[in-house]
Amino acid sequence: MIGFRGAMSIPAAFARRMGHTPPPRGRAMRHQTASLLAASLLIAAAAMDPPLASAAEVTYEIDPQHTYPSFEADHMGLSHWRGKFNRTSGTVAVDKTAGTGSVEITIDIDSIDYGLDLLNSEALKPEMFDAAKFPKAIYRGKFAKFEGGKPATVLGELTLHGVTRPVELRITRFKCMPHPMNKRDWFGADAEATIDRSQFGIDAGKDYGFDMTVALRIQVEAVAAE
Repeated sequence: MIGFRGAMSIPAAFARRMGHTPPPRGRAMRHQTASLLAASLLIAAAAMDPPLASAAEVTYEIDPQHTYPSFEADHMGLSHWRGKFNRTSGTVAVDKTAGTGSVEITIDIDSIDYGLDLLNSEALKPEMFDAAKFPKAIYRGKFAKFEGGKPATVLGELTLHGVTRPVELRITRFKCMPHPMNKRDWFGADAEATIDRSQFGIDAGKDYGFDMTVALRIQVEAVAAE
């Protein structure tokens, strides 16, 4: 009968006859430990790397010729004044596959246009927008509530008249498509919101019974960045 020691030595002897000498046990263990360490380092390095931008995300640059934030404000309960801003800039990023995206739009306050020069001048004074001190309005937000590749809202913040407050935009139209003329990808949307202008420190007319509620209507178009 072959003893336990002899049985354990058979594989080694067989291996030597086949021309292969098994590595000493100590060397094998060191090799295994080194392999495990290398694998651990690779996993740790991968975890520390910043996530790659989604390949499906597209960044669009605002087209100022087709983007006009407009508004509607009360005039003593008698009528509504309507106006818009003629100069805007910014970007929109959309990943319809992941259901994510962001918006950043800057508005030049001195481009306000009521369709009446005298009213435009009054609106820029310190009693209203104080455009000399606060020349820009900025909106930054994230798309939310995606369904069928389209978001329903933008959750963001509006900085106006030196005050920053949350403003949620409701999206009523949203589309991305190749432009039929320049063959680049285009983005378009309509959005709306309601704000209380007195919360931004613009309360002119409040003592005369002006309603501080302002309806915002934003049309925006943007072209994919090259």
